[in-house]
Amino acid sequence: MDEKEQQAYILGAFLMLANRLQVLGDKLDEKITMKQWLLIAVILKSGSPAPALSALAAMIGSSRQNVKKMALLLEKQGFVALSKDEKDARILRVRLTEECRVYFAGRHREEEQFMEDLFQDFNAELTTGLFTGLTKLTDNIARMEAGSPDEEKE
Repeated sequence: MDEKEQQAYILGAFLMLANRLQVLGDKLDEKITMKQWLLIAVILKSGSPAPALSALAAMIGSSRQNVKKMALLLEKQGFVALSKDEKDARILRVRLTEECRVYFAGRHREEEQFMEDLFQDFNAELTTGLFTGLTKLTDNIARMEAGSPDEEKE
C-alpha cells in the first residue's frame, strides 16, 4: 500500500473505530454514554471547576446545542449542575456534582479494565507513535477548522 492508500485507510479506520468504540463504551455502563463520559472527562480536564458550556463545546468539537442537550441529561441524572455565570447571565456554566465524583470513583476498576483491553499488546513505542500521530492530526484538524493556510510543514 502506498502512502496515499494508507492515509485513506487511516481516515476510514478512524470513522469506523469511532462508531465501534462508542458502541463498546455505551455497553460499559447503562447510566452513561461514551459521549456523556467524554463531556465529564473534558470538564475534569478543563482546569475550571465550572467551565462555560460554549468552551466545552469547542473543546469537544461539537455544537453548543448538542453539548447543552447532553449536559441537561446529565443534570437530570445528578452528575452535573448548570448555572448562569455570576457576571454574565448569557454564559451557562457546568459543574460536576459530588454524586458524579462518587459514581465514577465506584466504576474506576471497570474503566481501567476497558483501557487495558483496548490497548492490549501495545508497547511503549506503539503507544508513543500513535499518540504523536494523533497529536499531529489534532493540530491539522484545528488548523483546517480555523481556515488557516498551511504555513509550515515539518
